[in-house]
Amino acid sequence: MAKLASAKYKAAVRVARWLRDGDHAAYLAGGCVRDLLLGIEPHDFDVATSASPDIVLQTFVRTESVGAHFGVVLVMDEIDGERIATEVATFRNDGAYSDGRRPDAVRFSLEAREDVVRRDFTINGMLLDVLRWEAGDRLVDCVLDYVGGLSDLEAGIVRAIGEPPRRFDEDKLRMLRAIRFAARLGFSLEPRTMAAIRSHAAQINVVSAERVRDELTKILTEGAARRGFELLDQSGLLAQVLPEIQRLKGVEQPPQFHPEGDVWIHTLMLLEQLPKGASPTLAWGMLLHDVGKPATFSPPDPAKPGDRIRFNGHVEVGVAIARAILSRLRFSNDDCDQILALVQHHMQFGDIMKMKGSTLKRFLRLPHFEEHLALHRADVLSSNKNLELYDFAKRHLAEMGEEEIRPKLLVTGADLIAAGYVPGPKFKEMLRTAEDAQLEGEVATTEQGLQLVRERFA
Repeated sequence: MAKLASAKYKAAVRVARWLRDGDHAAYLAGGCVRDLLLGIEPHDFDVATSASPDIVLQTFVRTESVGAHFGVVLVMDEIDGERIATEVATFRNDGAYSDGRRPDAVRFSLEAREDVVRRDFTINGMLLDVLRWEAGDRLVDCVLDYVGGLSDLEAGIVRAIGEPPRRFDEDKLRMLRAIRFAARLGFSLEPRTMAAIRSHAAQINVVSAERVRDELTKILTEGAARRGFELLDQSGLLAQVLPEIQRLKGVEQPPQFHPEGDVWIHTLMLLEQLPKGASPTLAWGMLLHDVGKPATFSPPDPAKPGDRIRFNGHVEVGVAIARAILSRLRFSNDDCDQILALVQHHMQFGDIMKMKGSTLKRFLRLPHFEEHLALHRADVLSSNKNLELYDFAKRHLAEMGEEEIRPKLLVTGADLIAAGYVPGPKFKEMLRTAEDAQLEGEVATTEQGLQLVRERFA
């Protein structure tokens, strides 16, 4: 791989050189080494060193002690006008992990091998002598590999370092991370590692909801969502973190509308269409859009020839279930609102060609309507593949434009008050009536809108 020019890389090299000049070992560590070997430019560069946190703090002018107790210091730098924070971690040997997340105590070490063997997976356990690489040596020759990471990387295997049960006892979130790495990289899970995940799956519930949420969101948005959720299911983790999604399995759908199969298969097909870097709200909207179907499944009535499977009220039930999931995983209010809107409105496309003008405009001006379009397109391509309604919505959105969809209101609350109306329960209905008439083209001035209100709300 060619040398990198990013400011973050330059900052990490500078840190390593300063530490090395002080007679301390210093290497690039973790995921950045894995990505460099795969020919992927890393987003961040971490440095592992034999220097103690106190020495790191003394060596560099600008630092932040974000976890000195665990040997982690941020070294601040500015390169090419960009402010960079490089994470520098002292070699260490961890004690017990009584909370299933962090070690109760750490012992700093001078040995790189001792630091590596307490890390999570072999492909993340390699170190890179970046100064040798900078000097011109081949990348692979500059790698320190004490755990077989190079061979696992070449074979496409995610393997826990040492004994898998011990690694997952130390940090339960590593189980979800194993799934994420396998999905994103297209790797397989080493059998003993997968077996340990299955036996430890129920323990994922000791991890905070926020950490679980963030890991699931990464699985959804790193470009391999379908593979990730298939592995979650196979590992037993899906039943623990999202039992509502596992219940989609085996829920049949009317074949005339869903020839692809049950609700689980349909949902996986939507996830397969999520591109790398998709917005988290769209990803979760796709995952949850049919979450209400298992609870509303109604088989064909044998007394009614030609009757079919139905899911009456699945949208309303789905919104309630989705709200409970999002609350449990502690999503922000803004993200909740958008994800629930995607679930709530995904069936509305079926009526789009019959909507009156005002209803259509209100629909097209939903916040982040591009996500509603993307969900509908994926929904259709995962079932009957008829894009007629999608094309209709997209065409009208382009033809109408922002001013027609969101015109400046002719009648406001202030106009109603000035006309002698007292604010009260009817105010909202009056304003909506005037706006509907404006969107339909029935009124063109404030006075016409007020006259309409007078006629309907005498």
